[in-house]
Amino acid sequence: MPNLLLIDDEIKLRGLLKRILELEGYHVSEADNAHSAFKILEKQDIQVVVCDVKLPDAHGVELTQRLKTQFPLVEVILLTAYGTIADGVQAVKNGAFDYLTKGDDNDRIVPLVARATEKAELRQKVHRLEEKVSQKFGFGSIIGTSKPIQEAIELAQKVAVTDTTVLLLGETGTGKEVFAQAIHQQSPRRDKPFVALNCSAFSREILESELFGHRAGAFTGAIKDKKGLMEEAHGGTLFLDEIGEMSPDLQAKLLRVLETNAFYKVGDTKPTQVSVRFVAATNRDLQKEAENQHFRLDLYYRLSVFEIKLPSLHQRPEDIPLLAAHFVQIYAAKMNRPAPKLSASFLEKLKQCAWKGNIRELKNVIERAVILADNDELTQRELPFEMQFGTANFTPGVATLAEIEKQHIDWMLHHTQHNKTETARLLGIGLTTLYRKIEEYEL
Repeated sequence: MPNLLLIDDEIKLRGLLKRILELEGYHVSEADNAHSAFKILEKQDIQVVVCDVKLPDAHGVELTQRLKTQFPLVEVILLTAYGTIADGVQAVKNGAFDYLTKGDDNDRIVPLVARATEKAELRQKVHRLEEKVSQKFGFGSIIGTSKPIQEAIELAQKVAVTDTTVLLLGETGTGKEVFAQAIHQQSPRRDKPFVALNCSAFSREILESELFGHRAGAFTGAIKDKKGLMEEAHGGTLFLDEIGEMSPDLQAKLLRVLETNAFYKVGDTKPTQVSVRFVAATNRDLQKEAENQHFRLDLYYRLSVFEIKLPSLHQRPEDIPLLAAHFVQIYAAKMNRPAPKLSASFLEKLKQCAWKGNIRELKNVIERAVILADNDELTQRELPFEMQFGTANFTPGVATLAEIEKQHIDWMLHHTQHNKTETARLLGIGLTTLYRKIEEYEL
């Protein structure tokens, strides 16, 4: 049921209008002045305000501006006994849905409230969708409380509100595209497209066509005009992942776009104008690549106006439990099952892993573990063999022989569900020796 608020100090008129609107199916609240109205608006989800122009403590035309500033999703209809064109024009400028004269426009009130309600509800739906998108792709979607990731987020938030080109640096799987999307969502371009392109996924010729588009007949198979991703991203953000893989001649074309906001489609003789914000990413050291003449130095300087270095998962071990719990929730929901708990041994094994594939690798490990889980808790038995056995958990030369032996016995005990006779048989040692090892290693 739509919620309305009537603001009028004339009790009889307010009561009459309330009865009319309630018969139309609205829930109607009342206020006799602006001060009371704001208290109601703060507590209730109001869609439409019907307000008298002359109130004891405010003028309706000026009040409209305050209402729209504090409650932008609310629609305001003004009623006046003595309307003037100047007041009507100013009311609409201040954000009023409409301006009616009492007595003359009585027949218009109900249909007008209906249209205002429809508009307010649509705006609220859009607002809720925008909030969901922001939660999914904004900075709130980046998980981690460690200092390295928080520093990266802080830098990204500062540059997001500008139109500056951003270069994201970091190992594969550190979440560069997630950061690029978050920067876009917090930028003034958030309502325009976010387009992502992996420069390493295409050959030089296909990449040029994908990026800049082409005219019909430009090459064999080009039977019609095609928009490139540069044009698709007009007004928004273009994310170029693995920019270090781009060929030198395409780098030159990209540099021209960065400097002139124009480019030539393949087979075209006229430039196409675009307004695009660029976010690039690479796992290479572009400065060294440029110094070794493997990447254009002028393009590097143009892209690296604002660099953000994303930490590897190895540099933020305290975030591993948070990320693991998050991925467990996601995959359990996809599999239509309750999310299993994460045992202490499971988390300890995760922390010991080198995570060369970073978050992407962790995500895959968690998905596999959730699939394999037979009960309501994940243990190290659900981890890949190499993580349980220790080949992925220790750096060669760092782990002692005793540590490797301890871990292997521990894994074998879990494998046999603590059947010590079977464990001793598989290990090729006597049962007495196994008991001594268990006591020695405090297993």
